[in-house]
Amino acid sequence: MIYDILVAVAIGMCTGLIMLICLLTLFEANIITRGAHEHFMDLMQSSVIYPLILQIWVTFWVVIFFLWFWRNGGQTIGMRAWRLRLFSTNDKPFGYKRALLRLVCSLGGLGTLLVLFDVKSKLSLQDRLTHTEILVLSKEANHHASWKNIQE
Repeated sequence: MIYDILVAVAIGMCTGLIMLICLLTLFEANIITRGAHEHFMDLMQSSVIYPLILQIWVTFWVVIFFLWFWRNGGQTIGMRAWRLRLFSTNDKPFGYKRALLRLVCSLGGLGTLLVLFDVKSKLSLQDRLTHTEILVLSKEANHHASWKNIQE
C-alpha cells in the first residue's frame, strides 16, 4: 500500500501541476476573469470553484491509475513489487465497474484491516464485496510474459 500511495501522490502532483499551468495560462490570457485579483494565486485562494476543479482533476487521475492497473494485469506497481495479484473468485470478468467498486469499498485502505480479524479466509472488505482475492505469486508467475497463462 505504501508503494502505491507514493505512486498515487506522484501522479497527483504531476496532474495537479498540469492543471495549475493550464489555469495559470488561461488567467494570464484573460480567459479566466481576473476580477479584483492581480495574481493567479490570489484567485486560487479566494475562489471555491478553481480549487474544486483541481481536486476533482487530481482525484480522477489517481482513480484511473488504480482502475487501469487492476483491470489490465491485476497488479499495481506496488503489488508487482511484492508479487501480489488480484484474481476474480467468480466467473465474471473483472471490469472497470468492479474495479471502481473495489476502490470505493477499500475505504482508503481501511477495508484491508478486516484481514487482521478474519483469520479463516483472510479477505479484505473490498475483496469480499467484489468477489476478488489477492494471491502471492511465484517469481516466475510475477513476470509480465506469464500473465497470459494465469487464469482469473
